[in-house]
Amino acid sequence: MAKLHYVSPMSLDGYIGDGHYDWSPPGEGSTAFITEIVRPFGTYLYGRRNYETMSVWDSPEFISNLGPDKQEFARVWQSAEKIVYSKSLQSVKTQKTRLASNFEAQKIREMKRQLPNDLCIGGPNIAAQAIRDGLVDEIHLFVVPATLGGDSRVIPVLPRDKSIILELLEERRFSKDWMYLRYRLLS
Repeated sequence: MAKLHYVSPMSLDGYIGDGHYDWSPPGEGSTAFITEIVRPFGTYLYGRRNYETMSVWDSPEFISNLGPDKQEFARVWQSAEKIVYSKSLQSVKTQKTRLASNFEAQKIREMKRQLPNDLCIGGPNIAAQAIRDGLVDEIHLFVVPATLGGDSRVIPVLPRDKSIILELLEERRFSKDWMYLRYRLLS
């Protein structure tokens, strides 16, 4: 049975930028490290904003000017299936991508039973819904040594309306004082 993994960068105070990552510039080696974490995932589940942010990895113009680590990340990202949950998008512009209007817990459970590779969910809002529905098996956090505060341009990485108990499976320091934390959800 496939697992559903929530993967996200996170500021020290528990936030992610709303569609922007200027607070978390990747340091030397961080892209290669993150690529190895996401390489096994066969399907990405995204909300509209996270998909729009990530879709740049399908642009030949963007990728052509990148170094080898980022080009490898692009290849890994492009090779996975992608499902975008949005009521406002009419179409998607990336390969191996389909659009769904509703995030349905039962359909995700079926995918977990049927797919041979694990799934990755990206974006704090859709991940919060999946956590509340009991769908997320593991959380992977890339903790950035910066704080964002609670202004209108940030979103909590973890849901604020649900208590969750986690078991630490792995921790590793990498790239300019970033920290990788991998947890299993116990409840």
